[in-house]
Amino acid sequence: MSRHVDPVALAQELVRFDTVNPPGQEAACAEHIGAILEQAGFRISYHPLAEGRPNLIARIGGIPDKPALCLTGHTDTVPLGAADWSFDPFSGALDRGKLLGRGTTDMKGGVAAIVSAAVALADKLERTPGLELVITADEETGTNGARMLAEQRLLGRAGAMVVAEPTSNALWLGHKGVLRFEGLARGVTAHASMPEEGQNAIYTAVRAIQALEAFEFGVAAHPYLGSPTLNVGWVRGGMNVNSVPDRASFGVDIRVTPEVDLPVLKERLRETVGPEIEVTFGTEAEAVWTEPDDSWIVELREMMAPQEGSSAEIGAAPYFTDAASLREGYGPIPTVILGPGEPRMAHQTDEFCYVDKITEAAELYTAIIRRWCGV
Repeated sequence: MSRHVDPVALAQELVRFDTVNPPGQEAACAEHIGAILEQAGFRISYHPLAEGRPNLIARIGGIPDKPALCLTGHTDTVPLGAADWSFDPFSGALDRGKLLGRGTTDMKGGVAAIVSAAVALADKLERTPGLELVITADEETGTNGARMLAEQRLLGRAGAMVVAEPTSNALWLGHKGVLRFEGLARGVTAHASMPEEGQNAIYTAVRAIQALEAFEFGVAAHPYLGSPTLNVGWVRGGMNVNSVPDRASFGVDIRVTPEVDLPVLKERLRETVGPEIEVTFGTEAEAVWTEPDDSWIVELREMMAPQEGSSAEIGAAPYFTDAASLREGYGPIPTVILGPGEPRMAHQTDEFCYVDKITEAAELYTAIIRRWCGV
């Protein structure tokens, strides 16, 4: 007998768990989701990234002939920010067709819709390709939970993936990758009245930054993702105005398209800033893209078409997602980003998600699962 989990009511429940990252503390939220799925017949496992920070994997069904469908989302949220909210960010209140609170758009509304759809079909999924639900911790600071699952080979076998990040239920086929690094310049301090006795680290950093401003990626613009970008996001240096600074640093955020080879890019960046700059690379994720003519994408576009004989519009996400890390474990499987949240509301003060979008997402996920599993 089919079970019913109201996706909006579940989203309200999830918002009431404070999972602001840092520190995250996603355990209670993940365990709440896990209990619902286990009761519906899913096989549940928890894989902690750190104490109080579990990833959740829930599986049902599975046959040798066809791999499972992965549906994924994360439970952590960004901090509230400095501005005052006009409502309690953890109330999960409903107001004029909106679900209010931190994480409603990014992305507890999407997670709730995934769970609702999976539970609704759970009793039909034995002896089918089945589902693998991956609910991660610590996505917001660099997809660390997903990366751990891939690196430790904890993922199963999936043939396609749905990422429930905010798209306002539009069908997006990928996102740019990311590479971040910090550059450090060292100098020699001296009195400001005798700068010739020192070596100004800020000047060294500025020369490197100017070289980065002129950096060329050498690839054509992608038809949906556009061109790679490079941004120097912060610069720090000096202790007091009357001394020659002996240390300066800067942070760089780069977004890449599928044509950019990250190992090659790293070497080019080192060459660009020169040997005077110590480079430390941080967050790194490959671009994710599935071609529109992929057979599964064609099927989804027809299913989501506004009218018979047409195809749903496609796009690409401006942000990056857990998909990049999860595909390190699954391989380059067809992937879509499709979720109820409003992209413009992600990380915003007074975040909200439209209630009807959550309900619509649950219906879309149900239809996608039915197609994949043949039920």
